[in-house]
Amino acid sequence: MNIYVDFDDCLCETARFFSGLAADLFGKDVPYGKMQFFNLQKTFDLTDEQYELLLVKGHEPDALLSFDETPGASMVLNEWVSRGHQVSVITGRPYSSYEPSRTWLDRHGLQNVRLFCLDKYGRESFIKDDAYSLKLEDYLKMKFDYAVEDSPAAFRFFDHLPELKVMVFDRPWNRMPELPGSNYRRCYSWDDIRQMVRCMESAQK
Repeated sequence: MNIYVDFDDCLCETARFFSGLAADLFGKDVPYGKMQFFNLQKTFDLTDEQYELLLVKGHEPDALLSFDETPGASMVLNEWVSRGHQVSVITGRPYSSYEPSRTWLDRHGLQNVRLFCLDKYGRESFIKDDAYSLKLEDYLKMKFDYAVEDSPAAFRFFDHLPELKVMVFDRPWNRMPELPGSNYRRCYSWDDIRQMVRCMESAQK
């Protein structure tokens, strides 16, 4: 079984960090529970210059390493790995954040989980020629059975996999009236995700 897992706001509490950072930098007090948009510039009502500074500060190594783990994430991923499944973290973070992101995973006991950077949101000005920086055509050759994702803006990256089962990690910005299809399931915790995957696996046997 091949499993896709998003990094930010699936494995770690990125939005909660950026909520505090926007308040510190610009006095924009938008609590996590009020973050209605995945687009942080829109969420915090920032100018282009403010938004660029927010992303720069939020992707500094010390900042990335400070993100809290989403409860239960490392336990579930390691359980999947121990059962012989291949887990790939596919992040939309810029490739420049690869090393601290890899370090964060290792520090949280996820040494056996693969990490790839994919330009999901058009933020990279160029693609590094590196095994861990995915070009879109290489990503589209990858096959997954399950995915864990929070961003509606990233759902389009699943269009080539009609049988994919997508676990949508519940966040304020993805509470749309309807999910894209019957293969999308809303989950409220990593225990929910774990149980859903187990149930779907049992149903296929």
